[in-house]
Amino acid sequence: MPSYLRTLLVLGRVSNLPTVWSNCLAGWWLAGGGNYGKLPWLFLGTSFLYVGGMFLNDACDVEFDRQRRAERPIPSGKISRERVWQLGWGALGCGIALLFFSSLTAGMLGIVLATCIFTYNLVHKFLTASPWLMGACRFWVYVIAGTAGAGGLNGWPIFCGAALAFYIVGLSYVAKRESFRGPIPYWPLIFLAAPVILAMLLNTGGYRLHALWISLVLTLWTARCVRPIFFGGEINVGRIVSNLLAGIVFVDWLAVAPDDSCWLAPVLLGLFGLTKLLQKFVPAT
Repeated sequence: MPSYLRTLLVLGRVSNLPTVWSNCLAGWWLAGGGNYGKLPWLFLGTSFLYVGGMFLNDACDVEFDRQRRAERPIPSGKISRERVWQLGWGALGCGIALLFFSSLTAGMLGIVLATCIFTYNLVHKFLTASPWLMGACRFWVYVIAGTAGAGGLNGWPIFCGAALAFYIVGLSYVAKRESFRGPIPYWPLIFLAAPVILAMLLNTGGYRLHALWISLVLTLWTARCVRPIFFGGEINVGRIVSNLLAGIVFVDWLAVAPDDSCWLAPVLLGLFGLTKLLQKFVPAT
């Protein structure tokens, strides 16, 4: 049973779940916070959708993995492809159902998110523009979280969700090189700067100082992640992508930077630390 449980954890890339929770916190807070009773459904629903999407990713990529990533659970014989299909679809269905407990709008948008997830899994190996679909998935998490806020969905979760989507696009273009040899192109890295650019545009006056400090944290972390791409040496794409995935929490922190809440920043920093801790036990990619 412990071996089978680890197989499920690896399939679901559960080490990245804290970044989904930070997305939810940011989107919910930008929409006014409150409505605390909706948060458990929001966290559970998006978590099931994420894990289900990761299961279906392996089910769709099994032929590719047999050639290039034979250590993955299905090619290595640790679990059958049929079982992974069943678990993936079941998790997606549970995720959508749980979001309906938050609100009708959240549930309906959960269907949109599930559609984006499945479409990405079907086409990402042969569609060059597939990173944009991955960015759309994270964008919809922000929007869904915004529906749980007391103030209702407004422009802030949408704008900040779009900034995160651009960051995910840059990250995903780097991740596409994990299973292929060749240099990593520089141009997708420009998208990693989108959250900082948006923060500087939208935050004015006293709010800009908060945004500047957190922008510095995000910039330094991103520079640390991509440094091997520019300065040569051995490039471990998996490590770069894992660190950039953890950096999603900093993007969410920057989204709520103007707020003076005393508890939100420690919670987000805790989620960053939890992501890095879990990545030591469960691969992020």
